[in-house]
Amino acid sequence: MVRVLLLVGMLVFLGPPSAAIAQALTVIPAEGTFRFTPSSGEKDIPSTYKLEASDFAFKAKRLHGVKGAYTVYSLQFPSPVKSPFEENNTVHARYYLPEGKGPFPTTVVLDILAGSETIPKLMADHLARNGVAALHVQLPYYGPRKPKNARVKMLSPNLLTTLPAIRQAVLDLRVANAWLRDRPEVDASRLGISGTSLGSLISALTGAMEDRYRKVVILLGGGGFVDAYYSHPQAKDIVKSYEATGGTKELARYLFAPYDPITWAARLSGRDVLIMAGSQDEVIFPEMTRKLWEKAGKPEMVWFDCTHLGAVRFLPDALNRIASHMAKPCPEPAATK
Repeated sequence: MVRVLLLVGMLVFLGPPSAAIAQALTVIPAEGTFRFTPSSGEKDIPSTYKLEASDFAFKAKRLHGVKGAYTVYSLQFPSPVKSPFEENNTVHARYYLPEGKGPFPTTVVLDILAGSETIPKLMADHLARNGVAALHVQLPYYGPRKPKNARVKMLSPNLLTTLPAIRQAVLDLRVANAWLRDRPEVDASRLGISGTSLGSLISALTGAMEDRYRKVVILLGGGGFVDAYYSHPQAKDIVKSYEATGGTKELARYLFAPYDPITWAARLSGRDVLIMAGSQDEVIFPEMTRKLWEKAGKPEMVWFDCTHLGAVRFLPDALNRIASHMAKPCPEPAATK
């Protein structure tokens, strides 16, 4: 009782906590709701990626902290897409919140095809240590979203699974954007999305559809996948089976176009985009990156002298560039002509 009275007396004497102190005490509630509202440019978004206004419930839990650097929270919310697999219908993420006074520049980080989480964890750790909050979002069919009793992958020759999964990833990330914009510690004017390899495909596509991701980072990414891979020797067996059912390259190009970043890359023109690529990349060929860069309006571009896997040598440089890109203010939008 005495302690309570002393505390009350101190609060009366000192007055309400300052904004800086309140920010330092920021915590993520264990549960709550947030609302997705369509953007002002929703009418121009392809129907595949449109979302109606909707409320979402979320759950969060403090996992651990790195003293003097950041705190990590788990986050779950329902996917706006209902796939045939229950596990895949909940979005799982980890939120790296820097210590200190916000609001913070913030970015979503996305993993590579292997899905080991090594790259996004390194990215999130580096960013949070440098004052950039990071939300590592698990893509469909990865991590806890992987069905227990079915062998399903996000990317596979089975387009009936792959194409809906790409769409689901984009819509999940549009909802994640709404959660982040609802957080008082997030600087929505410096809110971005970053991806590596597979993650770069999704970051480019999502950035094109959701302009409230003010910044977009594409690391080891490109576009024009059908043209680049259809005649590739490693795709020979897949193409042979596909053509045996009556498929053609033109049909494949038509089917995949809504899910290829290059189709919508012009929507990134004038945005705060950073592209980093390997000049000897044997997975995402340099020409694929150049085409995406051109379609996106020739934003900032960095070439590393490496292959796809060899890019790991340049990861420290890439991480520093991403942190700097996210921290700087966005350029003022160009005046409408």
